[in-house]
This record gives sequence, C-alpha cells and structure tokens, in this order.
Amino acid sequence: MSVNRLILGDNLEILKSMENDGIDLIYLDPPFFSNRNYEVIWGDTGEIRSFQDRWSGGISHYIDWLKERVIEMHRVLKPSGSIFLHCDWHANAYIRVHILDRIFGEDNFRGEIIWQRHNSHNDAKKKIAVLSDTIWYYSKSKKVTYNPVYGELSEKYVDEWYKYDDSDGKGKYQLGDMASPNPRPNMMYEWQGFSYPVKGWRYEKETMQKLHDEGKIFYPVDSNGNFDLTRRPRLKRYLSEQQGQLLGNVWTDIQNVQSQSSERIGYPTQKPEALMERIIKMASNEGDIVLDPFVGGGTTIAVADRLNRQWIGIDQSPMAVKVTEFRLQKQTDLFTAPYTVQLYKYDYDTLRYKDAFEFESWIVRQYGGTGNIKQRGDLGLDGKMGDNTPIQVKRSDNIGRNVIDNFKSAVERYDKSLYAKNQKAKNPIGYIIAFSFGKGAVEEVARLKTEDNIIVKLVKVDEIVPIAVKPVIGVHISELERDDSDGTSAGSRKIEFTATGQSPAGIEFFSWDFAYNKDKGFKPSVIIDKEGRQILTLKTGAHSIAVKVVDNDGLENTEIVRLKINGVVEKFG
Repeated sequence: MSVNRLILGDNLEILKSMENDGIDLIYLDPPFFSNRNYEVIWGDTGEIRSFQDRWSGGISHYIDWLKERVIEMHRVLKPSGSIFLHCDWHANAYIRVHILDRIFGEDNFRGEIIWQRHNSHNDAKKKIAVLSDTIWYYSKSKKVTYNPVYGELSEKYVDEWYKYDDSDGKGKYQLGDMASPNPRPNMMYEWQGFSYPVKGWRYEKETMQKLHDEGKIFYPVDSNGNFDLTRRPRLKRYLSEQQGQLLGNVWTDIQNVQSQSSERIGYPTQKPEALMERIIKMASNEGDIVLDPFVGGGTTIAVADRLNRQWIGIDQSPMAVKVTEFRLQKQTDLFTAPYTVQLYKYDYDTLRYKDAFEFESWIVRQYGGTGNIKQRGDLGLDGKMGDNTPIQVKRSDNIGRNVIDNFKSAVERYDKSLYAKNQKAKNPIGYIIAFSFGKGAVEEVARLKTEDNIIVKLVKVDEIVPIAVKPVIGVHISELERDDSDGTSAGSRKIEFTATGQSPAGIEFFSWDFAYNKDKGFKPSVIIDKEGRQILTLKTGAHSIAVKVVDNDGLENTEIVRLKINGVVEKFG
C-alpha cells in the first residue's frame, strides 16, 4: 500500500489489504469502553453506521472487536516496529491481558505509559479522581527502534545542580567527575601537574586537550590562585548542552488540549501534539512509516508529517478524514511530501479536470493495475494488469470508434505474443478506462468480439470508483459595524459571513481561510465550523476569504470572497 495516504473506510478491511512487515510505528486511540454513546464524536452517518451494534455484547464484545484489528496490526508491523495503544481505566486491564499479551507476547511488553491529562477537581473530595490515561507500549520483537525520551529540567533541579556560572556567556554549569569508573592503565597519565585518579582518567589525552582548549575543565585553585594539586580537575557540564531529564513511564509534563489552545480544533477527545511528538520521536526515525488506524482529529498524522515520517491514516468518518486533510493543508509548504485522500465517493469535476498523468496513474491503481511511469514512447498505453495486459486511460466522455482502432493497433505492437495468447484464450487483449463511451466505440467493440474473436474491455470510471456531485456553496456577507475613530471614513469594518451548502448527502461542516492566497493554497484559519457563520473585523485594504463546505460523503466545494475596505465595503474579483 502506498504511503502518505488518508483512507476513508473500515480499518479492519483496510488492514487486511496491507502487506506484512511494512509499518514502523502504530499509534491507536480507539473508542474507549466508557458507555454506548461516547464514541459517536463527529456524528456523521458513516461513523454512526459503524458503531450501531458495538456494545450489544458488553466488554467481551468490545475486546473481540478490538482484538481482531490488533491481530492485523501485529502482522503489518516490521520486526523492529512498535505499537502504542491508548486507553483508559474502563478496559485497560482487559486490553493488556486479553489482547496485547496474547498477540505480542509478555516478553515484548515495553512499558505502561501513564499520561496525566487532567488536574484534580471537586469530584476528588468524594472519591479518588481519575486523572490519567494508559498508553500500552509493545514491540514486535526484541530488536526495536527506541530513542531515549527527555523532558524539561525543573527550576528546582536547575537551581540545585547547576550552581556555577563563569559570566562568560556560556551560562550555568555543574561539575562532573573526570575519573574512570574502571581501572584503565592507558589513562594513567599526569595532566597539567595533576596526578591521575586511582583508576585513571575517563578521557584520552587528545580528548582532555580538546576539553581544555574549549574551557570545559574546572581547575581547583588555592588561596593564591595557583592550581590546588591536592584536588582534582572537574568537567564543566553546561545546562545549555543538556538534552533534558531522562523520563520514565509517568508523563505529567504534557497538558491536555485546553479550550484556548491554538491547536484546538473542536474534536472532543483531541490529543495534544506534544504527546504524539514524544511517542513518534521515541519509537521511529525520519522516513519511517507511521500508521494511525483511528485518525479521529488527525493529530498523529499532522505530527508525523511535520516530523518527516511517512504515514497512513484510516477512519470510518468522512469528517475525520477531511479535518485531517485540512490540518495537513494548514502546515503544507514547498518541502512537504505529497499525499492522497481516498474517499467512498469522488466528485466528477475533480476527477475529470485534474492533472492527466496523475489521474491516469491513480485510476489504474484503483482498477488493480500498475501505472506506466513513462510518459513518452509508451504507444499511448497508461498501465497494465498483473498479467501485463495493457490499460489505456481516456480522461474524457463519449469515447469514439477511432480510440478503439488505435488502441487495438497499439496493443498488438506492444506485445504480439501476449496479444495472440489473450485472443486465443478469449481474454481481453486490453482495457480502456474512460468516463463514458460513445455509440461508435461500443459497436466497434461488439464487432471485434463477434467477427474477429478480439475482446476489448470498456470500463467506465464510475464502475471503478463511485462518482457523486460535489456540494453547492454560497456565501452572504453583511456589514455589522464600522469604526471611524481615526477621524476618516476608511476605518475598519466588522463583517458577518454566512455560508450555506446543499448536497444530497447532507452538509457536514465548513472550514475558513481568512487570508486566502491562491499560490499557497487553502490554509484554514478555522478548521471546523458546523454553523457556517464567521464574524471578522477587517482593516482598510483588499481581503480574500475562502470557505470550504464538506458533505457527508467527504466531498467539498470552495467559494472565494474578495472584499475591498476603503470607506465602503465592496466585492471584487
């Protein structure tokens, strides 16, 4: 399966289609076993359908549902890969004993991360408050990718241990031992008049000289300012050079996403980016593949992309997939790797008018073939099936008879023996994919089959992927207030934007870019707006505001409003 891909669908079926041993890191935040209704978060029809009967069997049903998915996750992990399963107290013991220990093995248990996500509140007066979640950490084998985790040093720790400062701009430091912990005869040498420690120095002469030249050795002196040879030199360990304090399994330094947080998107169980950054850095390296089979609010995917990891994200909710896509768009720049979004349905306009080569490669893969990486000298053939039978893609409607004639000739020239073999076996000599076929093409295909025993398979795009009509969007603007306090009539204006959308599938949400730039693309200022209403205070000048509407199939449409504020509010463009 290709990477950097957002997939709308049932993660169990998608996991089953993935190859063995291909993923470096899996993080999953599945629905917690809290109550029957908690998990319908986005509320779109795709999500609700998936969870209708989840809880009919209680905890046993829940464990069985999750276990069959974790079995597939274990299969797709590389031998050096890891899994992090996020859960709470309602089912964490069941998950460890009945799922993770049995699938990954007790010997591959690597830790129970306790993440404190809340502070104590009034309920703690009546009972012990539950302030934490559990993140189970397992590896597939003993050979695992692991990078130590460091947290910030506390002020108390810094004050207690970093007591020295030479006022030379290098900052605070502590003193470290330079004696070897084990006997090392080759390190037993005199240094700057100081005799060696009992077991020798920790460093070779070349390293000692380097440390000396860099001013990183503290030499004790007596009251006259001379070296005190009764004591030993110490190593200056500067605070600025430390990575932080090595962390264990209790994480109290990462706050939950607060109501005023800049990363908040309105997803009820949204996890903080700092939490995902720590996990991804700990258990993967740049270029590794991260899988999140329960995308939710998209934090794992957004962070993995930012940290230069490859990724695959899966969710059954169109809204979850689209929200994640918009989060990726917000942080996209020239150096961002391209990605694809796989939905249940695709709108005609997007497919029909997208880049031709991109469409050809994509639709061939959707049909089960392999795209042609060459764009010249390919006889007009755009891919092939597993048995090398050619595929041609026409990104157009009403394909005529001439296409059939040219295709037949190209296929025969491409591989005469394969052509003859398919003809003899009454198999298709080739496949033509298009949006629709004209009467002439259909009749010629029928004639070839009847008179010449030649089968050309005509395949319409909507037979491969479902096509729908993208939603309709409209935007109404109205001026609420004006501010002429600067003594002119060209002050700021408070403008209300009201977006409306229509779709047979139903409208899911709106997303806004308040500083839209065509060259940079859509960069959402507000990712989720369920009402389609925003109020902005705009200063004098030109403004471009873009709003997207997303329907329950995950299809979208965009409206761009261009305004000029200069004494009056006027639309342009």
